[in-house]
Amino acid sequence: MHDLAVITKRISSMSAASIDNVRNLERVALTMPQIPIATEHVFHAGVYARTIVIPAGVILTGALIKRSTLLIIDGDAVVYMDDGSVEIHGYNLLLASANRKQAFVALSETSLTMIFATDAATTEEAENEFTDEAQALFSRHSDAINRIFASGE
Repeated sequence: MHDLAVITKRISSMSAASIDNVRNLERVALTMPQIPIATEHVFHAGVYARTIVIPAGVILTGALIKRSTLLIIDGDAVVYMDDGSVEIHGYNLLLASANRKQAFVALSETSLTMIFATDAATTEEAENEFTDEAQALFSRHSDAINRIFASGE
């Protein structure tokens, strides 16, 4: 028999003040040269996963996420959450609550994969499901690099 364990690796919902902090950083970051970041989208078994890779030294602010997801961070990064910034190293699987808008500073090349259950059939549907800021996603830019995989299962 296995005992249940409480997973402490999580990103909680963020306060309005913390979200505003990320929005302020975002305004500054948008004045800097922008680096195209590819998005890999995977649809399989009623699950949507999206992965981006942030190059070392890049600051990235995410969209306001309106639903709970799993978030895999693989690399070395400073992550701004509601209770401040933390350094994350290596492979981490985090429980990520709804109502969050993170900022990341990649200390080394860092992969981010967000996963959630969905009935969405297209990337647009999935993106609209997790954020009301989909128009700001890298995957929506006119020069976007998107790789889409759908198993049909």
